[in-house]
Amino acid sequence: MITRRQLLGAAAVGAVGGRPPNVLLLLGDNWAAPHAGVYGDPVVRTPTFDRIAREGVVFTRAFAPNPSCSPSRSSLLAGQPTHRLGEAASLYGPLAADVPLYTDQLTAQGYFTGYSDKGFGPGTSSRPGRSANPAGELFPAFDAFLGARPAGKPFCFWYGSHQPHVPWNQGRAGRKRMESLAFAVPPHLPDHPTVRADMLDYYCEVEDFDQHSGRLLAALERSGELDQTLVIMTSDNGWQMPRGLANCYDLGVRVPLAMRLPKRIRPGSVRTDFVSIASLASTILEAAGVAVPGTMTAPSLWSRRREREIFLERERHANVRRGNLSYPVRGVRNERYLYLRNLEPDRWPAGDPEFFWSVGPYGDIDSTPTKAMLMAQRPAPFFDLSFGRRPAEELYDLARDPGQIHNVAAQPSHAAALRRLRVQVDDWMRQSADPRAQGSTDFWDRAPYSGPRFEGLPPPEPR
Repeated sequence: MITRRQLLGAAAVGAVGGRPPNVLLLLGDNWAAPHAGVYGDPVVRTPTFDRIAREGVVFTRAFAPNPSCSPSRSSLLAGQPTHRLGEAASLYGPLAADVPLYTDQLTAQGYFTGYSDKGFGPGTSSRPGRSANPAGELFPAFDAFLGARPAGKPFCFWYGSHQPHVPWNQGRAGRKRMESLAFAVPPHLPDHPTVRADMLDYYCEVEDFDQHSGRLLAALERSGELDQTLVIMTSDNGWQMPRGLANCYDLGVRVPLAMRLPKRIRPGSVRTDFVSIASLASTILEAAGVAVPGTMTAPSLWSRRREREIFLERERHANVRRGNLSYPVRGVRNERYLYLRNLEPDRWPAGDPEFFWSVGPYGDIDSTPTKAMLMAQRPAPFFDLSFGRRPAEELYDLARDPGQIHNVAAQPSHAAALRRLRVQVDDWMRQSADPRAQGSTDFWDRAPYSGPRFEGLPPPEPR
């Protein structure tokens, strides 16, 4: 667990030089902060993540730039905001071949590059000039990748777990231990047996991901290369409970992040500034001594730059609104406030109440027993917090409302903060060449959607 003393004594990440390190990315699928032991979670055990944090640096305010899987992974690969990546800013959107990626840059400099399980996705990479997955060449497992590596070549490997993505499997060995532990339900959800059961099933999958990641570290230790490898462990976005995935609230975008590289990172370091996983592209390239393309505008984590805020956004997640419509959001999060601008507030943020194309009713909330229970019982105010329409602006005072459920945008006492944050978002959109800075655009409404159509599959039964 991170203590106050450690936070006050946080050490900066050092500069990189000398022999190019290997790179191992351990990427969870919908794993939210603070669900890791080192962050003080009372239930989940994450010895692998905790070890990387203990022997390297842990980030306490790390965020995904977009609360949707393939857009966030696009940003991680390309090192820039998702709105600069065209169709890739939406789920199932393709990542164009002419966008420089850190994997391409490393391959060009002699790195052996590959991935297993989930790479860039679920967006398609089928564009002229990019026939392979942007994460690299697919291998059945890390051992197969290491066995195929030419002697003497540094490597870059992307392990993209499918955990803790739904469906959360029940009956795991660790669940019985968890059932006896006290833990809090987030305030936007009712303290209901269904919610608690889903949380425990999710925790089990987090532990499985951590255990499998530990096996990859053990393989590197056996080969004698662990200390020559930059190890990064993080997630693409938050969990799939209502008001998580596809939302710019903390449980949709705040993620665990830790890195380990002996002699380059002081053990036990803690970073409390705001960072984005989009910064991993330039961070990896700088560690390897490879030039960072000018398009990678997210600052490297090796720099002394310390951000006091993080900018957030989303476009279309699933195809869940009639007409394939997006639900665009832009926002900023700092220590005191979360400000969100809903650019099309007349649309349903969670998707149309009627099944349209994908997932089911309110399809931007993935199917879980918790969702089914909320839809069946419609408890107030919890149903509206997850399923209801939202105003054009949302402002949350995190000092009093860390759960982000009381919108204070209309309160005079927060008017000055609201004006200041509006300007920050406007400036960011303009300076980062956001197409929406010029006004309304239907680009992401018209962008093709390559995801599957679900023929009204019934949601899970509420417990």
